[in-house]
Amino acid sequence: VQLVESGGGLVQPGGSLTLSCRGSGIPLSAYTMTWVRQAPRKGPEWISDINNKDGSTRYKDSVKGRFTISRDDAKNTLYLQMNSLKLEDTGLYYCTGGAMRGQGTQVTVSS
Repeated sequence: VQLVESGGGLVQPGGSLTLSCRGSGIPLSAYTMTWVRQAPRKGPEWISDINNKDGSTRYKDSVKGRFTISRDDAKNTLYLQMNSLKLEDTGLYYCTGGAMRGQGTQVTVSS
């Protein structure tokens, strides 16, 4: 069982990135999947989740209208589309579900 994130990088403020979290060994659709961010010198911060039963989504207030969480069951992959990125969006982003979590992918927003 493994979760592997990708898609992070360095982007200027206002830019966009799409993060992916590919699952292997277990269907992600069996779990409510969550994106978490950990900024430097700060604790983990819940960003968004997608419910496995009804597909409903939730977002941290500071990312509402800018981030979109989605899941492709055929690819067993979770996504986080991030638009209008801000400096404060910088951090290590990782996906979690059940007792699983990935290693994360770094997002750096800098001019």
